[in-house]
Amino acid sequence: MAKRLAPIGVLILLVTFAASAGDIARFVNLGFSPDSRYFMFGQYGIQEKSSTPWAETFIVDVRTNAFVSRGMSKASASLPVDSGSDGIGALFDAVAEAQTQEALHKIRHTTTGRMLYILVDGAPAPDVVDFRDFQTGRNYEITMTQSPPSGEAGASFSLAISVTDKDGVVHTYKAGNPSFRRAGVKAYHIKEIILAPDNASLVFLIQREEQDTQGNNIRYMIETAGIN
Repeated sequence: MAKRLAPIGVLILLVTFAASAGDIARFVNLGFSPDSRYFMFGQYGIQEKSSTPWAETFIVDVRTNAFVSRGMSKASASLPVDSGSDGIGALFDAVAEAQTQEALHKIRHTTTGRMLYILVDGAPAPDVVDFRDFQTGRNYEITMTQSPPSGEAGASFSLAISVTDKDGVVHTYKAGNPSFRRAGVKAYHIKEIILAPDNASLVFLIQREEQDTQGNNIRYMIETAGIN
């Protein structure tokens, strides 16, 4: 049985911006370029202490698993939102700010790829995600291994990715950096897995649980992996 190993490159970490403790970010899939080379995504929320909205958007080179140059956009507001608002207006501002880079990388907001897996809110997060994609005939098994926080150093994680083609050939890949610990991070979970439109790359949405002196935050980060 054929087998190949292809380590994945640089870990992509969303930098939290203007967000105080105790707030929960929302992730938004903002689309791929027509050739699936670039992927745009964002997160937004409301600062718990001030009730002001904030947002970030990023454009990633899927092949290299790295941000493109000047691919980050941020937005925030000085006034609190009205009761019942989720702060999405800040995301609209961040997307508008990113128009030049969107055009340069030909991002199409309607080309969002195909979701293969999602962790339902409130459900326990498994360490192993195993499922079959009936459209392509591939079977996926993704194992997350993480080390808990140690002293002032936060948790770290890695992903072992196994893809079995419909003819039974197995391909294995790796993602994440088990030696890199992020301060304040308590744990990681696989929140979503997205198949790029060209069926040749996976985008992993990783939910990151953070803790600081004021409480807990939920933030997101992205890993990409070529599977051809």
